Amino acid sequence: MKIKLFDPHVGIDEQQAIKRTLMSKFWASGQGSGNVSKFEKKFKRFIDSDTCVAVNSGTAALNLAVSLIPIKGKEVILPSLSFVSTANSVLINGGIPKFVEVEPDTLCIDPISIKNSITKKTKLILPVHFGGFPCKLDEIKKIADKNGCHIIEDAAHAVGSKFSTQKIGKHSFATCFSFHPVKNLAMPTGGLISINHPDHKKFEKKLKSLRWCGISNRKLTSYDVTELGNNYYMNEFSAAIGLVQLKKINRLTKIRQKIAKKYFDEIDIEDKMPFDKRCSYHLYWICVKNRNKFRKLLKEKNIETGTHYKPIHTFTLYKKNFSLPLTEKIANEIVTIPVHPNLKSHETDKIISTINKSIQLISS
Repeated sequence: MKIKLFDPHVGIDEQQAIKRTLMSKFWASGQGSGNVSKFEKKFKRFIDSDTCVAVNSGTAALNLAVSLIPIKGKEVILPSLSFVSTANSVLINGGIPKFVEVEPDTLCIDPISIKNSITKKTKLILPVHFGGFPCKLDEIKKIADKNGCHIIEDAAHAVGSKFSTQKIGKHSFATCFSFHPVKNLAMPTGGLISINHPDHKKFEKKLKSLRWCGISNRKLTSYDVTELGNNYYMNEFSAAIGLVQLKKINRLTKIRQKIAKKYFDEIDIEDKMPFDKRCSYHLYWICVKNRNKFRKLLKEKNIETGTHYKPIHTFTLYKKNFSLPLTEKIANEIVTIPVHPNLKSHETDKIISTINKSIQLISS
């Protein structure tokens, strides 16, 4: 049987939640009432942010959050080692992506690289918590404050992760989460923006309008549209599943951490994801020289692997004069392996032994 790279943890509770929503015949609302409103409130308590606004994807979350900062014609610093939505949110809002290097040990954005790349045109820093590993938010904040920049975090991988003692989503002006089916908190489709700001109610109102085609001031069938918005609101089925998933996310994160600790201790590779109790481990990565041969050997043993990610600056849309040798080296060597909570003990043992044997084979 194949050992999947990703495998959502679902059961009877999610099935019952879907059935209740189905039978209610209340499946979606642009206003975000019902399950969506409940999910927003519970997620807000989970991360202890000022407010939360649910949307239909992590991409939607990024697009809307970045729209809150006037970046038109301004530079936005971000890593290239991420899913393309991170950079797309910058272009969509009229900004200029400025890609920088990541740290070799965490694959998170490198504060030194940020410091060396920031200019008077820089308006926003967009760190990505790669694989769930928390970026150095304290160092990034010092750089941002010194240069008058905003911070919006891409936490698509980081539900349940912490920086210092507080959960990701509590620290910056805005943080964007993804609840894609492969994510730690899984839904058919979903995302969320957390806001921390003294005037958070103003931003919440704006985001709720923008996620629903710009509609505002609705009273029964009467409403107004004052600015351009999108159809980004979360549906009731996703929120119903999210409410169930949220109840068990801490337990599932501990399982991921236990697996990650085992990998860190027993996989005989120098370049591998470090172990940190603050990390939620959406991904676990290793770096190998002869990647294609290595992945083929694991595939022969029915172990699914991935490669996260092709650097954004190498795509045709983004190709400019960016020199990111470390990012490109990592992208050519990185292999992501299963770390989901459905893994059995004998499967993690098989993954470790197969990796160690395969490394010996390709090195000989």
